[in-house]
Amino acid sequence: MDFKSKTMTLNNKDTIPYLTYNSLSEISFINHGFSTRLGGVSKGIFSSMNMAFNRGDNPEDVMENYKRFCKSAGFDYNSLVASAQDHHTYVRRVYKKDAGIGIFKPRDMESVDALITNEKGVTLVTYYADCTPLFFVDTKNKAIALAHAGWRGTAGKIGEQVLKKMHSEFGTNPEDITAAIGPAISKCCYEVDLSCAEHFLNLKELDTEKFVFQKKDGKFMLDLLETNRQILIHNGVNSDKITVSDVCTNCNSEILWSHRATKGERGTMCAMMCIK
Repeated sequence: MDFKSKTMTLNNKDTIPYLTYNSLSEISFINHGFSTRLGGVSKGIFSSMNMAFNRGDNPEDVMENYKRFCKSAGFDYNSLVASAQDHHTYVRRVYKKDAGIGIFKPRDMESVDALITNEKGVTLVTYYADCTPLFFVDTKNKAIALAHAGWRGTAGKIGEQVLKKMHSEFGTNPEDITAAIGPAISKCCYEVDLSCAEHFLNLKELDTEKFVFQKKDGKFMLDLLETNRQILIHNGVNSDKITVSDVCTNCNSEILWSHRATKGERGTMCAMMCIK
């Protein structure tokens, strides 16, 4: 398995592979992980580690994938709480009593693209297949967050919404945040049209020249990771506490799910994080 990264580590690559951030692994009170497309039991276009119940896969296979991933990455299957993503910017605080929602209990809310908690015994779960994962750890108040930032969520500054929610709920100061961004489809592979690019060109408070690149054919290359990095910095997170993944999902589509690489015929990855 050919995997190269200076920011992330591929663990258990011969059994149930999962990714971790080198920077987040240094924080003693959390556990985190990001699934691949390998090591599961799903079949057909979902082969083999698909974490989504809503794409037509056999639910029993998806459940088994969760159990395998949790065992490999060291999470308690009974502690999982899932998002209900639809590319908006709503941030939900979850508690230990919410364990199971979206996994082995039905969803009780729609439109939840970010989760926060400061409780032990609850594992946050969010979903990806090119969109950008955002990991937040408040190292002072011991609180965590995961957010799903597709192009709409990024343009809507979901990272800013997470920081505001963490401040209101936990007293989080952005200067105490350690963050990680990605893995996601990167600027090398993410081509968009003008109607999409305009949402990013309108982020006037940011340095748009560093994440919107016009091509000669009228299309644009977009860097969602850099956009999210700038949004976090603009909202007070220290740049030296932000790790940006060097792993492109499209370029690594043999081990990671990519919507573009598979033309939508795919499974889904998940990010998980909990307070130990």
